[in-house]
Amino acid sequence: QVQLVESGGGLVQPGGSLRLSCAASGRTFSSYSMGWFRQAPGKERGFVATISPSGARTSYADSVKGRFTISRDNAKNTVYLQMNSLRLEDTAVYYCAAGWVTDTTPALYNDWGQGTQVTVSS
Repeated sequence: QVQLVESGGGLVQPGGSLRLSCAASGRTFSSYSMGWFRQAPGKERGFVATISPSGARTSYADSVKGRFTISRDNAKNTVYLQMNSLRLEDTAVYYCAAGWVTDTTPALYNDWGQGTQVTVSS
């Protein structure tokens, strides 16, 4: 099991940028695939991005491709989500998650953070 703590959320204008961080506890962080998911009010939690344990493979939801970048620093036990060109529809609570497979399906991730709010508004 790994403990995850997200940070970096906030209020930003459309077109702006934010970088989310997710700090993990434990010595096995580099063995986990990591994912970012988001949930807007009244909607189901949806896939945003995922990264393999080494960082060699990444995958993105079509809605964020070209705007968001997922990365990780295994020496710091941290995964990041750089979000550029933010849109109103990116407003949501963003969660990071750890799992044994690099996948888009939330149910395949075992451990979750508490979430961080991202609000895009003018």
